[in-house]
Amino acid sequence: MSTKLLKAAYSPEDFRLRGHQLIDKLADHLNASLNGRSPKVINWSSPDDERNYWINFLENGEETTLFDEIIQKSIHIHHPKYLGHQISPAVPITALTSILGAQLNNGMGIYEMGAAGTAMERIVTDLICSQIGYTAKANGFLTSGGTLANLTALLSARKKVVKQNVWQEGYSGKLAIMVSEEAHYCIDRAARIMGLGDDGIVKIPVDKNFNIRVDLLENCYKKAAEKGLEIFAIVGSAPATATGIYDNLKALAKFASEKNIWLHVDGAHGGAAIFSKKYSKTVRGIQHADSVVIDGHKMMMMPGITTALLFKDGNNSHSTFSQKADYLLQESAEQDWYNLAKRTFECTKYMMSLHWYTLIKSYGFALFDEFVTTLYDSGEKFAGLIQKDPDFELAAKPMSNIVCFRFIGNIDSASEQNLRNKKIRQQILEEGEFYIVETKLRELHYLRVTIMNPFTTPEIMEKLLAKIKGLAKI
Repeated sequence: MSTKLLKAAYSPEDFRLRGHQLIDKLADHLNASLNGRSPKVINWSSPDDERNYWINFLENGEETTLFDEIIQKSIHIHHPKYLGHQISPAVPITALTSILGAQLNNGMGIYEMGAAGTAMERIVTDLICSQIGYTAKANGFLTSGGTLANLTALLSARKKVVKQNVWQEGYSGKLAIMVSEEAHYCIDRAARIMGLGDDGIVKIPVDKNFNIRVDLLENCYKKAAEKGLEIFAIVGSAPATATGIYDNLKALAKFASEKNIWLHVDGAHGGAAIFSKKYSKTVRGIQHADSVVIDGHKMMMMPGITTALLFKDGNNSHSTFSQKADYLLQESAEQDWYNLAKRTFECTKYMMSLHWYTLIKSYGFALFDEFVTTLYDSGEKFAGLIQKDPDFELAAKPMSNIVCFRFIGNIDSASEQNLRNKKIRQQILEEGEFYIVETKLRELHYLRVTIMNPFTTPEIMEKLLAKIKGLAKI
């Protein structure tokens, strides 16, 4: 059989040529995006139209224009008018580490398959543990996203707190966790995957500013106990991603200690505040958490997806899973931290540690400080503009770079206000000059921005508000 096509596909010189061309295209795209020269952040089309476009391109498009088409049809995260979901405008050097990791393709489930990446991962997670304020007993690992990290942490909590070995024996009782009603939906999903059901997710109400009601913790705990529920963990949001509001981690830590339950902090978005000298106050008490999640692809400028899961007592990360794969993983007298498949859901892991290690080596923690501080400052500035304009209303004073607000104008009806804000957001999406999202809080429809670009200026914020006011009149 001929291997002509295989040789062409693996050609180093073809890779070199295409690589140089792609880097040039991406550098031009980055330049246009960062400087706001691209007229649109998003080129919106309906799902069916987009699918049909790519069906046609697969059949009729020029292969040489493929990368250009992908860039053109993708949302431009690096544009300063991107104010949507909490996805980071990745630092360009991490595009290079992505290429490096993809080409080397070292699956890091076992040490011998990814020695360099595994060692880097241990170093990075140890550094983050130290920044949190943990002792030398702490350690952690990287995993594929906050959803998986939160599920893994709750499994570790169950393993540690619940007396019965649920992993091996199952559980006939009723287990539960406590969490703010504004927590990210992945916590709810994790609890349901674990079989906790509706009753097993004890949601704590929030106050008018969407802060968790710590004064209700004791009462909610007692009511759960009266139902026969065994609470084994409480989850703190740092922050809740819908509102950007941080839970009082210090109070949650005190409560968890009193009840002898696990405190987990979902810091997927804002756990990186540990690096900000100005805003580390938002995560005061995080050092008391039994586990912490921090996404690299949110507030740490990395491509998706990569998440750090850190444990105050590293022993707990080794006991979560107890499945054997003798052809790969043998029992060892010491904790073989270097065989990561024993500690993570992934049995094959890509080399995500390259992003973290390279950023730290190249720029140090000061880069994270600048990024978080700049964006959180921008959240305050944007909220200040809204507060000065009687046509707008804030949902709550922001604690991060997430700001929820709504156009009210001279509209008295809440239902009409909801419809108007939904319409405004859809028009902004279809026009494509800005990208913002929406959320619903207490039956009210809010526009929601997450300022992810450190080069988003107050002038751009003012232009967005002017755009909204203009659309509101249509």
